[in-house]
Amino acid sequence: MYPPGTSVRSCTCSYCNVEQPPRAKHCHDCDKCVLQFDHHCVWLGTCVGRDNHCKFWWYICEETALCLWTGILYIMFLKANISRAWWKDAIMIILLIALSISVLFLLLLLLFHSYLVLTNQTTYELVRRRRIPYLRRIPERVFPFSKGVCRNLSDFCCVRSSIYSLESLPSPEEVEEKSRPYTCLDVLTCRCC
Repeated sequence: MYPPGTSVRSCTCSYCNVEQPPRAKHCHDCDKCVLQFDHHCVWLGTCVGRDNHCKFWWYICEETALCLWTGILYIMFLKANISRAWWKDAIMIILLIALSISVLFLLLLLLFHSYLVLTNQTTYELVRRRRIPYLRRIPERVFPFSKGVCRNLSDFCCVRSSIYSLESLPSPEEVEEKSRPYTCLDVLTCRCC
């Protein structure tokens, strides 16, 4: 679908009848094509993609912080009332256990999306890598759209324009360069960034 080193795509969405740019996917729940499609979030009722992935990451971060803070308050309350019988605070203990499980899942989700941000990937690209035609020939540990950790983070957090820039797949030489393991000299010269 993509000649190497170009961003030209010869794929038209069969539902929207529009030519899809790279990394776009049609969401059947929203019934629209989403740029840099990550996933459809059932909790928020919308797709997470190019325009709101940063906000989604901050949402997960804030939810994690809120759960941690609430857990600390529960523990402080239980410590203050330690002289009472434990069964009088049974509801608080059950809520604390449920909150601990929620914090664990939120932390894992936050770490997962942080990894995706740092490597400039989407959940869809990571999970369905072998099914996406333009990613099939690229080795597993090569991130074709990554521009280095610092630039990926900068683009994710700061650079948002109304014009979508087409991301081209790397040429075979660039894929070979990206698949080469890092050395100490690469880290010192910020090749990884």
